[in-house]
Amino acid sequence: MSWVLALIIGGVAGWLAGAIMDSSRGGVLFNIVLGILGGVVGTWLFGLLNIFASGSILGVLLTATVGAIVIIVIARLFTGKV
Repeated sequence: MSWVLALIIGGVAGWLAGAIMDSSRGGVLFNIVLGILGGVVGTWLFGLLNIFASGSILGVLLTATVGAIVIIVIARLFTGKV
């Protein structure tokens, strides 16, 4: 996957996670970072469960979105907001 596609998917995944979790933060850069970190976390979590959803762009998007949601939940545990 090219880095441009990774940035686009990361941005969409970060935006989706923010919309699902009603996150007060925003911005394109924040969404991209959240989505890319979410991809790493989601891949790790899905790997622990022996779920491999990275065969397609939708699978990668789902994995990154789930990971980004997990990051938002963890951030809220420590800060109470995000």
